[in-house]
Amino acid sequence: MNAFNAVASTLFDVVLAPFGHRQAWFDLLVWPILAGIVALLVYKRVSNQAGIARAKNGIVVNLLEVVLYRDDLAGVLGSTARALGHNVLYLAHNVLPMLVMIVPMTAVLVQLVAHYALAPIAAGSVELVTARLDPAVTRVKPTDLRLELPDGVVLDAPPVHTADGEVVWRVRAEKEGDYALKIHAGDQVIEKGLAVGGTPRKVPVMRTKSWEALLYPAEPGMPSTSALYSVDVAYPARALTFFPDGEGGILLWFFAASLAAGFALKNRFGVTL
Repeated sequence: MNAFNAVASTLFDVVLAPFGHRQAWFDLLVWPILAGIVALLVYKRVSNQAGIARAKNGIVVNLLEVVLYRDDLAGVLGSTARALGHNVLYLAHNVLPMLVMIVPMTAVLVQLVAHYALAPIAAGSVELVTARLDPAVTRVKPTDLRLELPDGVVLDAPPVHTADGEVVWRVRAEKEGDYALKIHAGDQVIEKGLAVGGTPRKVPVMRTKSWEALLYPAEPGMPSTSALYSVDVAYPARALTFFPDGEGGILLWFFAASLAAGFALKNRFGVTL
């Protein structure tokens, strides 16, 4: 996961935000359209275009039979069954191109979310830092965890320990900057980034041992030997004005815009969807 994120981040940190992170509209327009075009090229290259056309025609023909011969129960049932069969074939023809596209499309989407979905926390605000112990590592207890804060960040309240191995700290950043929080877990020290104020940028949300590390490429994943399973910081959603806000908003926009681009351009590229 770390290697994949490192390669993807090295690439996208260069090609994303050509006009700066303040101009999110450019990447949020261009990349979904490019994704839709790439999807068309993949479909044209790897899918069975003739099979897709036959399956679509079979669906239409059998649905028309259902309408035309609706008084013939046996005929309606037969046409419905055949339409469903053609629908299964149509879906089967789409499996291979979907598998081919899933990795590059996910990489682009994750990077767009990382760069534009969240904003640095505001200077003076109070946010939560949550650390979760790895249950497979028993040498460290929640009460053993200690948070070391840099100058400019202070603890707003004593830590809260939960029964399932979580420790939550309320921290307040007193001035803008990019900080490194240090969590002491036994003889280990795990660093966690904290972005406060300033210009929009990619913010460090989570370090974890799970697959979720692929979704948060601003920092390396949690080391496999760490007593911590994950540590994360809550960041506010960035207001994007003309686009839906937050992680879910960018996800929805990306798929809607790329699908719209694909359907709008499919005839120009000679692709049957």
